[in-house]
Amino acid sequence: MTIEIKDVAADDIRNVFGGFDIFAKRIEKEFSTDISQRNGDIQVSGEEVGVRHTCNVLNELFRLSKKGYTIEEQNVDYLMSLEKENNAELMSSIADSGVICHTVQGRPVKPKTSGQMSYIDAIREKMIVFGIGPAGTGKTYLAMAMAITAFKSGEVSRIILTRPAIEAGEKLGFLPGDLQSKVDPYLRPLYDALYQIMGAESFQKNMEKGLIEVAPLAYMRGRTLDNAYIILDEAQNTTPSQMKMFLTRIGFGSKVVITGDKTQKDLLSGTVSGLDSAERVLKGIEDIAFIYLTSKDVVRHPLVQKIVKAYEDFEEKSGNDKKKPVRRSRFGRQKEKRS
Repeated sequence: MTIEIKDVAADDIRNVFGGFDIFAKRIEKEFSTDISQRNGDIQVSGEEVGVRHTCNVLNELFRLSKKGYTIEEQNVDYLMSLEKENNAELMSSIADSGVICHTVQGRPVKPKTSGQMSYIDAIREKMIVFGIGPAGTGKTYLAMAMAITAFKSGEVSRIILTRPAIEAGEKLGFLPGDLQSKVDPYLRPLYDALYQIMGAESFQKNMEKGLIEVAPLAYMRGRTLDNAYIILDEAQNTTPSQMKMFLTRIGFGSKVVITGDKTQKDLLSGTVSGLDSAERVLKGIEDIAFIYLTSKDVVRHPLVQKIVKAYEDFEEKSGNDKKKPVRRSRFGRQKEKRS
């Protein structure tokens, strides 16, 4: 079966096909089709189902390109996954979602997946939002973009960013310098996002005025935070008492975003995570939302998405193996019960 897509601008073809036709080749491989183009016309040949999927993906990518988007590998991979679920038109609603803000380099910051879009919508509508998902899903970065936008528009008078100061599986020993120097390594990811979205000079100026605060979670005790945008990062490394302490700091006119990855806990063995306990205790309370992002929402290098998915599959399989019932032989040894 062969279908022609006519009258496509040369610039859009270059954008959608990618350098050396790398994106077109990915689509061909995914759906077992052959894509060729000549004089602004595109031909897709192969089995009927594959051709239909390929044309849907190409048409959606051309639609994005005509809106001024620079097509990236992540767009192609995500759109193909949506198409396999017969949901490719969802990409149009994601593309039409508004830009949150621009980085200092002028790059737009906006949701790129349906999960991210749900996350942003929840942040706009709810007072407290828990963003739970694996690395690379944009949990902290998008929350930071929303905070900076609210701060610049005058919706809040300050931004407070915090995270528990816990070492990631290794002992660093005593760190040199004053107290700020000691906690800065733990807060570096927050600084990086601020520099990229706000710019180092603007960040330093507002930080000196006390309008932006980046501090370890322990500094939150005893405070009441009114008219502020508060982000708690790495919430999986809090204890239940720390999480309760943090949540009870919230004052009038404040917005709170709590992010965490339940698969990357650095707590001591046997310690309950404050994120896990909050999930059980707070679900169902009005004006609190829990948004769950998955490997499909990873917007870093495509290999990161594959790594996250591989770990998810491995951990799910390991969990199922542990749940398999056992029976004892007449000699007292445990044997796995055959299914």
